Amino acid sequence: MTQEQSSLLQITFGRLGITRRIEQITNRIFSRASQMTVLCGFAILTLFSTSPALLAQSSAQKTLDRFKSMVGTWEGKSPSGGTSEVTYRLAAGGTAVMADMHMAGDDMMSMYYVDGDQLLMTHFCPTGNQPRMKAIISSDLNTVTFDFLDATNLAGPQTGHMHRAVFLFSDAGHYNEEWTWKQEGKDTKMYFEMQRKK
Repeated sequence: MTQEQSSLLQITFGRLGITRRIEQITNRIFSRASQMTVLCGFAILTLFSTSPALLAQSSAQKTLDRFKSMVGTWEGKSPSGGTSEVTYRLAAGGTAVMADMHMAGDDMMSMYYVDGDQLLMTHFCPTGNQPRMKAIISSDLNTVTFDFLDATNLAGPQTGHMHRAVFLFSDAGHYNEEWTWKQEGKDTKMYFEMQRKK
């Protein structure tokens, strides 16, 4: 083998070595990039699955679904012997639930609906105002407390209005509700044990 042929072989093998080394480095880079892509995807998935906003939205929707399951007429009695009758109906293509109520001799109506990640209720009172309330939902979804958020047609905070409503769910045929009427800083509570009308 001549000196020239030997040099040519060295150059060729040197180039092959460099090519292999480049392939090894490239494979490592792409392997690490793939690992990072998988890790980033997993981190994003974990973040979304534990996001409080998503969990709250889920609770709001699940609770609205519970109100949807109550479609029909319910009867109730208070400890003092007062009566209540509530008829639940789906409204707006099933995106809201309307409750037509006859409570303590008065006719009123409430609408339950989801707004983003929260459950809201607008109560239409025979006094002519319409309080809007935001739900606080227990982790087991069995206690739903609607607290006053704002109102339309309410002269001021001292004017009489429904200020709070609490729903305690026990089973598919029974629940309890407690309404709080607020006027001039004083609360009057109305409590009813409700059962589905047969």
